[in-house]
Amino acid sequence: MQITLTIPEYLEQQLIDKAGKLNLPIETLILQSLGQLFEEDKEDLSKEDILNSLLIALQEVKDGKVHPIAELWDGIDV
Repeated sequence: MQITLTIPEYLEQQLIDKAGKLNLPIETLILQSLGQLFEEDKEDLSKEDILNSLLIALQEVKDGKVHPIAELWDGIDV
């Protein structure tokens, strides 16, 4: 699946800078942030819930609240 996000230039530059500091590809940084949206088991999310969660995640990226990719799968049982 492919998802395309259009973000303001200032936010894109912040993501690029943050990804560089963490030595991660920007895509990985974004996926980490989006992965946090689904930490808890959530059923029957409305489009509004999903959009609000995405906006919160993007704000967290903007604020520098990100985690290393190694932590992304912590606690997930296969």
